[in-house]
Amino acid sequence: MPLTQFRVALRGDALLNSPRFNKGTAFTLAERKAFGLTGRLPSRVNTLDEQCERAYAQLEIRDSPIHKNSFLQSLKSQNIVLYYTILARNLRELIPIIYTPTEAEAISDYSHLFRRSEGLYLTLPNQETMEEDFLEQTKGRDIDLVVCSDAEAILGIGDQGVGGIGISSAKSVIYSLIGGINPAQSLPVVLDVGTDNEDLLKDHLYVGWQNNRVRGEEYDKFVDKFVQLVRKYFPHSLLHFEDFGVTNAHRLLRRYKDTHAIFNDDIQGTGAVTLSCVMAAVGVTKSRLADQRYIIFGSGSAGLGIARQLRDAIVSTDGLSVEEATSLFYLIDRYGLIKQSLSGDKVREDQQAWARSDEEWAGVKENGNGEIGLLEVVKKVKPTVLIGTSTHAGAFTREVVEAMAEGCDRPIILPLSNPSKLVEINPKDANDWTHGKALLATGSPFPPAKMPNGRDYIIAECNNALIYPGLGFGAIISKSRRMTDTMIIAGARKLASLAPALKDPDDALLPDFADAPEVNLEVAIAVAEQAIEEGIADVSWTKEHARERVTKALWRPLYGEYIFDEANGMK
Repeated sequence: MPLTQFRVALRGDALLNSPRFNKGTAFTLAERKAFGLTGRLPSRVNTLDEQCERAYAQLEIRDSPIHKNSFLQSLKSQNIVLYYTILARNLRELIPIIYTPTEAEAISDYSHLFRRSEGLYLTLPNQETMEEDFLEQTKGRDIDLVVCSDAEAILGIGDQGVGGIGISSAKSVIYSLIGGINPAQSLPVVLDVGTDNEDLLKDHLYVGWQNNRVRGEEYDKFVDKFVQLVRKYFPHSLLHFEDFGVTNAHRLLRRYKDTHAIFNDDIQGTGAVTLSCVMAAVGVTKSRLADQRYIIFGSGSAGLGIARQLRDAIVSTDGLSVEEATSLFYLIDRYGLIKQSLSGDKVREDQQAWARSDEEWAGVKENGNGEIGLLEVVKKVKPTVLIGTSTHAGAFTREVVEAMAEGCDRPIILPLSNPSKLVEINPKDANDWTHGKALLATGSPFPPAKMPNGRDYIIAECNNALIYPGLGFGAIISKSRRMTDTMIIAGARKLASLAPALKDPDDALLPDFADAPEVNLEVAIAVAEQAIEEGIADVSWTKEHARERVTKALWRPLYGEYIFDEANGMK
């Protein structure tokens, strides 16, 4: 297969210092001569395989995950192709290094580790020049993906201020690595509206705006100005919101989702991959989504996102009304079961629609504050699906699990909290306490559990990266004007259809994470087809061409052949 040719105007050190175009020792002899590199590089020309071998050996000698993270960050700033190639060849090993949990540590120490810019930093006191700064960063670029965070709720470690650029950058990397989006066409952004993190406010090395977090109308105007710039200059891009606080995440998604292709991974991505998992599980039990009784333990952004996604799918696929579908859900938060009699500050506005009537719970045991706990809810509801997003380690006790197992043949138990030390139950215990009947998936990787017959039961990893890169790429390739609920459901249905458990009921509920690139390709195709079918795509081709178009557009980390652009090159 011939190499793709690129006309490049950079020469010498400028070329070697460009991570997008630098090949390092892989520049051919002809390219070295044409671009003034002969004396700037040692004589041996290496293949990409040889470069990977060398770089991986350098990575291996780093003695901790954070040092490995730092090495990979440095590599990314030198040679994009080599960086992504190493990640692609060691996907399962290195995702935890460049994303959760290691990236959380890097973000928390961002100001002390800072070396160079990772994207676009938009700071509230400088909003008068926001458009100028935005255009300066995007000049000459065709941006397909914008990932932004205000860093209020980063990866379970909370408010990290300007360090949120790290999560925007990491998400952009995964879109490229797993979803096939060209990294040159993605833009990581942090919206620096201050921080309430006292450690950062007192740190003299903190590189962000050292001010308490701005909220209310001033915050909304700042965010809106940014969103309108994205809509104005890149109307067909996907705008991905990441790690916004619970008070803003749902509100901003509702505000903008009908005017642009907006996606919030904490809400929709978590909801979509969990929906896929439940779809696969009900496929095993030969039932419907509408036949289940759902308890969601933890009702923040993730828990509510899962509830909404499951409810929307029930309405869409099983024909129930919204009210009928909502009645299948029992949400539990820090004050117990969400019910109508809880006082105002105990139930947020976005939880109100899920509040159960008090009459329904008359006679059920309450604590001294009138709150109903998980065990009592399980005993009364006899759920078929139990989902944990609480970060309350060990909350799914043996008594809870055994009470659930009494009420159904194959209980669906999904303890999704991250990291693994905060999981509601170790899947091994859930498997043992249900005598191998439970259908299980977790938010973090766990080893297989033993079935009563001695066979290994693979614990599916309910990882957003199995679906959100494909959802995004499908919206981008179809130039969709919105990311609709039905597009997300189409992607979730495709992911569920690939579950090993549908061929063997005692196998995993989701594909192996190592297969994430191939899985996301199928998701992207399904999403593009759905966008075209709904009439919100802005392309001339039909859904029958979606596979060809998506496959052709995939970006892969490969070196091209460079031809010096004499008309624009530096003399």
